[in-house]
Amino acid sequence: MPADPRTAPSRPQPTLRERFNAMRNLPPFLRQVWATSPTLTLTSLGIRLVRAVMPVLMLYIGKLIIDEVVRLVGLGLGFVDLGQAWDSGQLDYLLWLVLAEFGLAVLSDLLGRLVSYAEGLLSELFTNATSVRLMEHAATLDLEDFEDPELQDKLDRARRQTMGRMSLLGQLFGQVQDIITVASFAAGLLIYAPWLILLLAVALLPAFIGESHFNALGYTLNFQWTPERRQLEYVRQTGASVESAKEVKIFDLHRFLIDRYRTLADGFYGANRALARRRAVWGTLLSSLGTLGYYVAYAYIVWRTIRGDFSIGDLTFLAGSFRRLRQLLEGLLVGFSQVAGQALYLDDLFSFFAIEPEIRSKPDAVPVPRPVTHGFVFENVGFRYPDAERWAVRHLDFELRAGEVLALVGENGAGKTTLVKLLARLYDPDEGRILLDGRDLRDYDLDDLRANIGVIFQDFVRYHLTAAENIGVGQIGSMDDRERIVDAARRAMADEVIDALPGGYDQLIGRRFKTGVDLSGGQWQKIAIARAYMRDAQVMILDEPTAALDARSEYEVFRRFKELSHQRTAVLISHRFSSVRMADRILVLEQGRLEASGTHEQLMAAGGRYAELFELQAAGYR
Repeated sequence: MPADPRTAPSRPQPTLRERFNAMRNLPPFLRQVWATSPTLTLTSLGIRLVRAVMPVLMLYIGKLIIDEVVRLVGLGLGFVDLGQAWDSGQLDYLLWLVLAEFGLAVLSDLLGRLVSYAEGLLSELFTNATSVRLMEHAATLDLEDFEDPELQDKLDRARRQTMGRMSLLGQLFGQVQDIITVASFAAGLLIYAPWLILLLAVALLPAFIGESHFNALGYTLNFQWTPERRQLEYVRQTGASVESAKEVKIFDLHRFLIDRYRTLADGFYGANRALARRRAVWGTLLSSLGTLGYYVAYAYIVWRTIRGDFSIGDLTFLAGSFRRLRQLLEGLLVGFSQVAGQALYLDDLFSFFAIEPEIRSKPDAVPVPRPVTHGFVFENVGFRYPDAERWAVRHLDFELRAGEVLALVGENGAGKTTLVKLLARLYDPDEGRILLDGRDLRDYDLDDLRANIGVIFQDFVRYHLTAAENIGVGQIGSMDDRERIVDAARRAMADEVIDALPGGYDQLIGRRFKTGVDLSGGQWQKIAIARAYMRDAQVMILDEPTAALDARSEYEVFRRFKELSHQRTAVLISHRFSSVRMADRILVLEQGRLEASGTHEQLMAAGGRYAELFELQAAGYR
C-alpha cells in the first residue's frame, strides 16, 4: 500500500517570506517569454494597455448620457414622435454619446479577441520552447540522476510546469492592465471622496491574506503528492498499454490495478476536497468584509446625491466606479497572491534547470586518440550506486587491449553491466581510475568519448519509428544515409527482418500507432544490434542484447560480431557460455570482483567457477 503523504515526511507549508522570495522567479520567467517572441509579447502588452483605460471611458460616457437624458426630461420638450425630436436637433449630443459608447464597446471586444489570439500563440510557442529546453537539459544530466526517485519527482513537477505556467503570463499582463484601470477609476473617485478608496482597500485586505494562505496550502498539497501522482500515471499506463496487455489479461491484473488507482486517486481527491471546502468557507467569510465596505460607500454616495451634492449621472458614475474598483482591487489582491503561488510552482521548473551534472567534460578536455593504440586499463576500480550498502564492483584490475574481443561472464548482479557503464563513462568510479591509452578517462572530451563507443544494452529502447529510423538513431548524424543504414542492417542480420515488412525500411514498427507493425523480441534485438553497426566507433559493446534469440542465432550474431570487429576493441556479455568461447579473453566476475581471466581453454583447465557453470549449461543441452 503506498505511503500516505500526509503522514510521511514532506515539504512544510511555505512561509510568507518564502512566498515573497518565490517572486524572484518572475524576471527569468518573463525573460523566457520575451525570448520566445518579442513581437507577440509587445503586441499583447500594447493591446492590454489600451484596454486598461476603456472601462473608465465607457463609464464616464454613461454618466454623460444619463445627465443628458435627465436634462432633456427636465426641459419638458414634449416631442410627439421620434421624427420631430430628430429634426429639432436636441438629440444630436445624446446620439453622439451613444455612438461613442457603442464604438468603445465594439473596440473593447475586438481588442479582447486580439489579446486572446496573441497570448494563445505565445502560450503555444512558450510551451514548445520550454519543453525543448527541458529535454535538452535532461540530456545533460547524469544517469545516476535518472535513477534517483527524488530527481524523478523533480522532473515530473518540471514537466507539469512547462504545460501549466503560461496562465501566469495572462495573469501578469492582466495585473498590469488592471493596475492602470484602477488608477483611472481612483483618479475619478479622488475628486469626490478620497477616503472611500482607503475604506475599500482595508475591507479587501482580509480576503487577500486568506487567498494567499490557501494558495500556499494548494502548492504544498501538490508538492507532497508528487510521488503518488507519478504512481497514478504509472498505474494508468500499465493498465492500458500494449506492452503490459498480455500479462494484465493472463494474470487478471485489471482489478488489482483499478483498485490501486482508485486508492491513490481517492486519496488525492479527498485531500483536494478538504482544502477546497476550507477555502470556500473562509473565502466567503473574508470576501463579505469587502462587500460590506462597498455598501457603506454606496450608501454614502446615495446620501450625497439626495442632498443635491451629486447629479444622477454622478451617482451612476461613482457607484459604477466604486463597484468596478472594488472588483478590480479584489482581483488585483487575489491575483497577486495567485501570482505568488504560481511563482512557487516556477521554483519546481527552475530548480530542475539548476541541477548540474557531475559527469562532464573538463575545460581542457582532449579528444579521444584515433586510433586507440593501447586500450583501457582498470586500476583498483570500485563503484557503489547511490544509497546502496553493497559495492557494485570493487578492486577491479584488468586491461582491455586495443583490438581485443573481451567477454564478460558471471551470474546476475556480478557487475557486468556496471563495468560497461563505467567504460562508457555513464558513471565515474568512486575508487581507482580507468585509463585510455595511459590517460585518465576523465581527461577526454565526454561527447567524443561516447561517440567512439557503440553500446547496445539488454534493455534497449524500442522506438516507435520507421525501421530505418530505428537503426539510424545509432548515428543520428547519418539518419538520412540510407546506404549506411542498409549496410548496418545486413551486418546485424536485420535485413531479412526488414525485407519482410510491408513498407521495408520505411515501415513504422511497433503497435503504438495505427500503421505500425510489431516485431518479435528476437527481431527487435536484431534491429537494435544494427544500431551499434551504424557507429564508426572504435569500441563496440554488446551487453546481453541477444537474450530473446535462440542459442544458434546468438552464436551466429556473436560470430559475425567478432568478424566485423576486426581491428576494433569489442566487449561481449552473455549468459550463454558457449557463445563467448570465441572471445580472445574471458573475464569471470563474481559479486563485483574479478575472479578469473583467460581464454576458454585456460578457464576450463583451471576448473573454477567458469568451468562449473559451463558444464551446467552444457548438460542442459545434452
